[in-house]
Amino acid sequence: MEEHSVIESFEMKLNESAKDFLKETAKWAYFLSILGYIGIGFIIFAALFAGTLFSAMGKMNPTMGAMGSSFGIMMAVVYFLIAVLYFFPVYYLNKFASNAKAAFKNNDSETLTTSLEYLKSHYKYIGIMTLVVFSLYLLMFVGMIVAGIASSTV
Repeated sequence: MEEHSVIESFEMKLNESAKDFLKETAKWAYFLSILGYIGIGFIIFAALFAGTLFSAMGKMNPTMGAMGSSFGIMMAVVYFLIAVLYFFPVYYLNKFASNAKAAFKNNDSETLTTSLEYLKSHYKYIGIMTLVVFSLYLLMFVGMIVAGIASSTV
């Protein structure tokens, strides 16, 4: 017969305070996810009209020439990419909130586990994106230093 350690057989129980904290967290997460979806809608709206706006600016300012419309297309693509990148953390946050609400409503620990998995995915995505952005900042900083050194030696 195998002996299980105390840690392996340990099952965590949530007291009422912890349940209340998670319920309130789910409510705020749901609210923030709805705002996130609205923000994504605004970003997509801006992407759709970026081409039109820059094309009109190109016609108003003849010195811009064809650059106005091509710049508008480029900006539309950038805005769509930003919307796609922004979608995933909002989606994970929404899934956490809706699953957590359902878990407490139905007293279902499996659904609560699923909701916490979505919360983990949300923070993992945010963490990776933060590392990517800080890496880009570092590369830009190094690039500016190199450009400064190169321009001072000329």
